[in-house]
Amino acid sequence: MTTLPDCRALDAKDPLKHLRDLFVLPEGLIYLDGNSLGVLPKTAAARVAHAVTQEWGNGLIRSWNTAGWFDMPQRLGNKVARLIGAAPGEVVATDSTTINLYKVLSAALNIAAQDAPQRKVVVSERSNFPTDLYIAESLCKERGYTLKLVEPEEIADALTADPAVLMLTHVNYRTGAMYDMKAVTAAAHVAGALTVWDLAHSAGAVPVDLNGSQADFSIGCGYKYLNGGPGAPAFVWVNPKHTERFWQPLAGWWGHAAPFEFTPDYSPAPGITRYLCGTQPILSMTALDCGLDTLLAAEPFGGMNALRTKSLALTDLFIELALRRCAGHGLGLATPREHARRGSQVCLTREHTAQGSGAFAIVQALIARGVIGDFRAGDGKLHKDILRFGFTPMYIGFEDVWNAVEHLRQVLETDEWQRPEFNQKHAVT
Repeated sequence: MTTLPDCRALDAKDPLKHLRDLFVLPEGLIYLDGNSLGVLPKTAAARVAHAVTQEWGNGLIRSWNTAGWFDMPQRLGNKVARLIGAAPGEVVATDSTTINLYKVLSAALNIAAQDAPQRKVVVSERSNFPTDLYIAESLCKERGYTLKLVEPEEIADALTADPAVLMLTHVNYRTGAMYDMKAVTAAAHVAGALTVWDLAHSAGAVPVDLNGSQADFSIGCGYKYLNGGPGAPAFVWVNPKHTERFWQPLAGWWGHAAPFEFTPDYSPAPGITRYLCGTQPILSMTALDCGLDTLLAAEPFGGMNALRTKSLALTDLFIELALRRCAGHGLGLATPREHARRGSQVCLTREHTAQGSGAFAIVQALIARGVIGDFRAGDGKLHKDILRFGFTPMYIGFEDVWNAVEHLRQVLETDEWQRPEFNQKHAVT
């Protein structure tokens, strides 16, 4: 049975503990929401201010050359590549996750239409992030395809002669359940389908090996575990065997082979660069650059493998403490206990009563105490309401886990969550 002194001892010998110093963390706050928005790197404010006052203020348009603005998508993409098992020159940082998904799913459907025109189905998980499903639904309606939604255990049976594309999020946003990317990709390929992987809850959180898994397409965001700030640019990766087969559906001048020749006809740039569209948000890219540097600072200590080891230890501890110390309060576990099937978050459920689950209000009560997680609504059927807690090992310690669970125990035992202010929903929940 793990105790508070045990947690302090684990923190004392943690080889990654000094990475916490890279971030701005308000005193007394336990931040378990890095899977929604990462913490501010200490370098970001000054670096962005420099980009505003010096690069923009003094350099003006010259900074496209002198400050390296123009090649930022590729330069930041190469940093992302080190975190997701991609090679240099295979990733660009650009646009939003949604836009990038539209690009790669369009590409996958184009290639499938050439290679297997009889295949008219896109398969995805029913509890995939809604934006991913919305984009897939839109493209399916436009192209005459069918979007088929299944539970995780049904994916193997869904890989029949019909699917053109299997589109999945590597780590589920609601449960934290993680797919075996290599095995699932191999199964899809045997069935004749291409794969599209969303790494929104993977990049910077768990080791990813896109090339080793022989994935086809992948996208991900920059504002969660990559600590790039709210609305940070996303990224896109395409297996090199596919890049030259795709005509960009959002063809823009930044994806042109010769953008400064200003020709009226579009000629796609070679490789991943063709996935760029228009002028990039330089100030946001600058902040993302700082966020990526926080991840790369872990490389001398073992990089993503070391972060993964600590992440699993943190989530193991949270599961142990929450289920033991909060027993009798209707909590359940939506996140797999198996390490190979778990991302870097823990999702608790709570049994429904006539008044509902109380999950939202419990999270709000915790936030008022300085323990920040978030809530995700269920469907009232198979998928329950979720109390979601993300564990970013760079700035979360073992004593943080103990204290977070202690606050949870108190909120439950005192019925603090039933106070009216904690049951008032806001625009963003």
